[in-house]
Amino acid sequence: MCGILAVLGCSDDSQAKRTRVLELSRRLKHRGPDWSGIYQNGDCYLSHQRLAIIDPASGDQPLYNESKTIVVTVNGEIYNHEVLRKSLPNHKFRTGSDCDVIAHLYEEHGENFIDMLDGVFSFVLLDTRDNSYIAARDAIGITSLYIGWGLDGSVWISSELKGLHDDCEHFESFPPGHLYSSKTGSFRRWYNPLWFSEAIPSVTYDPLILRKAFEDAVIKRLMTDVPFGVLLSGGLDSSLVASITSRHLAGTKAARQWGSQLHSFCVGLEGSPDLVAAREVADYLGTVHHEFNFTVQDGIDAIDDVIYHIETYDVTTIRASTPMFLMSRKIKSLGVKMVMSGEGADEIFGGYLYFHKAPNKEEFHQETCRKIKALHLYDCLRANKSTSAWGLEARVPFLDKEFIDVAMSIDPEWKMIKPEERRLEKWILRKAFDDEKQPYLPKHILYRQKEQFSDGVGYSWIDGLKAHAEQQVTDKMMQQAEHIFPHNTPKTKEACYYRMIFERLFPQNSARLTVPGGPSVACSTAKAIEWDQSWSTNLDPSGRAAHGVHNSAYERQPSGSNINIPAKIIGDMPRMIGVSAPELVIKS
Repeated sequence: MCGILAVLGCSDDSQAKRTRVLELSRRLKHRGPDWSGIYQNGDCYLSHQRLAIIDPASGDQPLYNESKTIVVTVNGEIYNHEVLRKSLPNHKFRTGSDCDVIAHLYEEHGENFIDMLDGVFSFVLLDTRDNSYIAARDAIGITSLYIGWGLDGSVWISSELKGLHDDCEHFESFPPGHLYSSKTGSFRRWYNPLWFSEAIPSVTYDPLILRKAFEDAVIKRLMTDVPFGVLLSGGLDSSLVASITSRHLAGTKAARQWGSQLHSFCVGLEGSPDLVAAREVADYLGTVHHEFNFTVQDGIDAIDDVIYHIETYDVTTIRASTPMFLMSRKIKSLGVKMVMSGEGADEIFGGYLYFHKAPNKEEFHQETCRKIKALHLYDCLRANKSTSAWGLEARVPFLDKEFIDVAMSIDPEWKMIKPEERRLEKWILRKAFDDEKQPYLPKHILYRQKEQFSDGVGYSWIDGLKAHAEQQVTDKMMQQAEHIFPHNTPKTKEACYYRMIFERLFPQNSARLTVPGGPSVACSTAKAIEWDQSWSTNLDPSGRAAHGVHNSAYERQPSGSNINIPAKIIGDMPRMIGVSAPELVIKS
């Protein structure tokens, strides 16, 4: 993923302003360490920090049409760019970059071309012929993007908060699936799938159609001119991604360039569930497997850096981002620039353990719709920013537009979890890849219970975080929390600890408003808590909070009590003084 920053209509074309834009753009250099570019037209500036994945030699940005009257700065990957090029026979392209088609499509179709793009993207396009501009973000919000407004009437667009939060009077998350046009000064939703209305679908489940749709989603993401691998936790989702990638890698351009043996990567505490399962899957698939071990203290030492990069104070996002942040650094050090990942399946298929309590198919489906719509605030944000912090790109085939259309058109009765019929969470996905003749995965991996990433890396990781927060946040601080943090008041010491770090890094009111709030159990929305009355007394985003479902669930606690944390864990936690570069043990 790259980093983009645009400052538009700032009424200042001075060298000092250009210098300031360059300074702010450098805050995004971790996203794109390969090259920097800037374009200025009067008081409009488009800057870019490039992570070169396609056409590393000539695809530097900003990008232009033939006459250089249309200028684009883009963060993303356009998987159907070769097809789009063929649809533009009268155009000459300056580079081999997949994003080069955007300026030319705008020339042909105006603002109405965005739904033609099959990929993930955030971009700003400046038409110098009338000094108008548009900005757009991909359907689900896989790429991160923010928009802000300056007191001088300027509009700012940035891949991350840190690119604009010091210079804007107000800023907010750029909504996924939307376009912003200077001609109207407003947003318009360009992504309008059938499932968005939350109407209950009725298509009969066909395992072969679902399988084919997901294999196609993985295959198209093998488009790369640089070394890549897969993130492999040993759970269903990442294991399927790894299995399909391994099957279809041979014969691709990527295999010709970098070899046909797939590299896989896993992170966890010593002996964690994910490490054990991932090792078994890697052996089964024959990947070159890399294990990264971290300690609870390694993770705690990195928390400040993690919050700076992922720009949230959401508890479950920080818990899961920290191991991914540490792993991404090690992966990049091995020369890998892109990884495939398994985000999105739990939202589409109701894979979180709380879905066991869905009362009917209507509520089940509506909850999946709510979860997909909120992905840009949670798992997409984590996957994008945890990896981009080290110049690594994560691709997520489960969130392919065409695959989502197929999966979300299935009658949700097929997705319902029915233990009495031996149908566990994500049953239709598991069944689609349960091939006796050419098995994709070992049976017990294919039917392994869901583990949230922050749990799977080792249960003591979350327990250790809670213990550390217990030492950093006093009871008196919690008593005053609603006055100190009136918006999204933290309810636990762990949440308060993260919030204090976030407020120090991003003190503006607009910043705190970009982070979602509300109660959650096992990653549910607030609405789904109504499914089980007991959940209201145990609001924790860990999957182990799903009482009666998770095999290692927390013990039930009386109302108002906290989870008991062993005294030894608390005693082993030194106070945090500063952030040091975490040291990880790598085994290949």
